[in-house]
Amino acid sequence: MTAQPQQPMVMARRHMVVAGHYLATEAGHAVLEAGGNAVDAGVAAGIALGVVHSDQVQFSGVAPMLVCMADSGEVTSLAGLGGWPAAVRPGMFADGRIPLGLLRTVVPAAPDAWITALRRFGTMSFGEVAAPAIRLAREGFTVHPAMHRFLERHRDGYRSWPENARIWLRDGEVPELGDLLVQEDLAATIQYMADEETAAASTGRDAGLAAARDAFYVGDIARRIVDYHAENGGLLSADDLAGHRTPVEAPVTIGFRGIDVYSCRPWCQGPTLLQMLRMLDGHDLVSAGQNSADYIHLVAETIKLVLADRERFYGDPDHVPVPIDRLLSEDYAAGRRVLIDRERAWPGMPPAGDIPGYGGVSWSAHVDRSPSEAAADTSYACAMDRWGNVCSITPSDVSFESPVIPGLGLCPSARGSQSFALDGHASAIAPGKRPRLTPNPAMARAAGARIMPFGAPGGDAQPQGMLQVFLNHFVFGMPIQHAVEAPRFVTSSHPNSFEPHDCSPGRLAIEPGIAPDAAAELARLGHDVEWLSERSDAVAGVCAISADLASGVISGGADPRRSARAMGR
Repeated sequence: MTAQPQQPMVMARRHMVVAGHYLATEAGHAVLEAGGNAVDAGVAAGIALGVVHSDQVQFSGVAPMLVCMADSGEVTSLAGLGGWPAAVRPGMFADGRIPLGLLRTVVPAAPDAWITALRRFGTMSFGEVAAPAIRLAREGFTVHPAMHRFLERHRDGYRSWPENARIWLRDGEVPELGDLLVQEDLAATIQYMADEETAAASTGRDAGLAAARDAFYVGDIARRIVDYHAENGGLLSADDLAGHRTPVEAPVTIGFRGIDVYSCRPWCQGPTLLQMLRMLDGHDLVSAGQNSADYIHLVAETIKLVLADRERFYGDPDHVPVPIDRLLSEDYAAGRRVLIDRERAWPGMPPAGDIPGYGGVSWSAHVDRSPSEAAADTSYACAMDRWGNVCSITPSDVSFESPVIPGLGLCPSARGSQSFALDGHASAIAPGKRPRLTPNPAMARAAGARIMPFGAPGGDAQPQGMLQVFLNHFVFGMPIQHAVEAPRFVTSSHPNSFEPHDCSPGRLAIEPGIAPDAAAELARLGHDVEWLSERSDAVAGVCAISADLASGVISGGADPRRSARAMGR
């Protein structure tokens, strides 16, 4: 077991919320205390993250989620990801790069995802769950260390657009820790949606929710977004916005040692976590020893093989065939498993698997040897209520890659940065096609015994960190807060999901707490070992709820590598 955790284990019997910022956790918890269910609480926390983590989450960004309702026991996926505007054309980025600014905008999906989740699974109104976020935006909150760190890293991006600089900088410089960050325009935007809902609610809850959605996608907010794009060379149109609807679909799932693990479909990288577990299921992990050299080598080489498959095969399944059933099969895992040399690391990204009938091309990634740091987007929220309903949500999108729409206080989703300007690539640009998203909420369930929603910020490190926390908890038996805080490692031989899609072949970044002799052995095996700072944000910020269904005890795991907190009763 790892050392005493930095944050206390939060335990409850009635309900629990864990989110990537303590004020978002508080927002979700207040909804549960007011009688809302887990989906109401998760949406409240997620919308609040778009305020208190507005450097890494935009209200108008993405919000993929998984929901498990106790009455049916079914797990449902809500995509929460928009596609490229209809006006985009393959090959329009002749230099192979998708530039910063409006041209990487895809249809903003989060507002529709929040409202779809409330309509299908929630009990409260949009105005009720959005109220904490509106208050935090209008009255402000203090700049916290995680936000300050990311603003410092990306201050030049904020300086690129006057509105972005006005909101997140002070005279062109990053606000001090403890300074008040007020987002009055964003507060007014969300309040307008709530007001439109109230005006229509006399004809029923669904009508009110539809009015809140229409305020964003066809009303005044949509007109402002479309007009700004038309005036500044953007591609987003009124039809793009009006036509967007969040897909509600079955997730993908595998069984791992009596536990069903769920992810969204391969329009995101979520199924990589399932592939990794499938491959590792063939090894005696306990005998290897948690965070021993042998264990780290095995897990890192597994990750490399799976991310090579992600690079070749993963893309929007509405536009490209993705052999996901084959990729998640035991036969396929067995064939990939034998490619791991226990005495030597792959020097870079291994080859993808050979699946007849599925082609694809690989990106020639630029090599980046700069020190590892966290991907600059995403947060996470999960909730469980007293009835046993559970949700897992990974909202995202940054505020320094594209301009704020004047008067709205938000940047429509710049998630086009995760497509590839390369014809034939599984995630190549095409009209209406969704980028291959990094945010990937997950859920694990052992029938009648335990349920665990979990997820993380961290770009390509997300499934890597989530995998290690899952194994720490379910294989090595660590309490969930210990499992979250245990030292982690990440590999980066694959092309980064973000523009410019660079890579660091052979690199294995590790946190202090992993034994120096293990690091020396990993270097001998051929890994390019990089020591990170203690509890580095480069290894993802994993959060989770682990509920023991037999005892009724609910435990929260919140990662101190960011600003996450758990709260329950």
